[in-house]
Amino acid sequence: MITLHYFPSNASFAAHVLLRELGVPFELQLVDRTQGAHKSPAYLKLNPNGLIPVLVDGDLVLYETAAILLHLADTHPQAAIPALAPALGSAERAHFYKWLFWLSNTVQATMITYFYPDRSVDEGNAAGAAQVKARAQARLDGCLGQIDGLLAGHGGPWLLGSRYSAADPLAFMLCRWTRGFAGSMPARDYPHIGPYLQRMLQRPAVKQAIEVEKLPPPLV
Repeated sequence: MITLHYFPSNASFAAHVLLRELGVPFELQLVDRTQGAHKSPAYLKLNPNGLIPVLVDGDLVLYETAAILLHLADTHPQAAIPALAPALGSAERAHFYKWLFWLSNTVQATMITYFYPDRSVDEGNAAGAAQVKARAQARLDGCLGQIDGLLAGHGGPWLLGSRYSAADPLAFMLCRWTRGFAGSMPARDYPHIGPYLQRMLQRPAVKQAIEVEKLPPPLV
């Protein structure tokens, strides 16, 4: 049995959606961040970084969202038609890697800086934290523009074009994290991202994950 250690609306959401897209048996294990469960000795044995999510698949214990998404797509190719990752060795697979890792290493990492700017400055340096947050938001504006341009360029319904892939739950999750942006546009206001997010919201797997995690509006 696969177990996903999660907290509502955290980075675990992308893996939660993908598991429902695949339709494979799994169980959810809540890691209550409000009670510090992600820093508990038991959880740190699973992920010494104290971050969510962790996926347990038999004897395999895996963290890092992009790695979890790749593992699920690669180990269940028969569960989704078409498969949720392009064929190994193909140019499409290379671009899939590019966008998946860019979303994880650039967009998500910048999101963390935006939401937790105090981690980048000395304690009590409110002015410094505000500057870090503003710089991160400016970088995220550029990232959202890049996503919008990608969708506009290929004209397809999904991140990679006509084919829905394991990168879409990650892109959706990161875009919805911008829903409270002030001072710049949230993802939903971009001309091509906005309709993309609405298409994602219509997918049964996304609806189910939102319902189970009890995510409040606005959803994007």
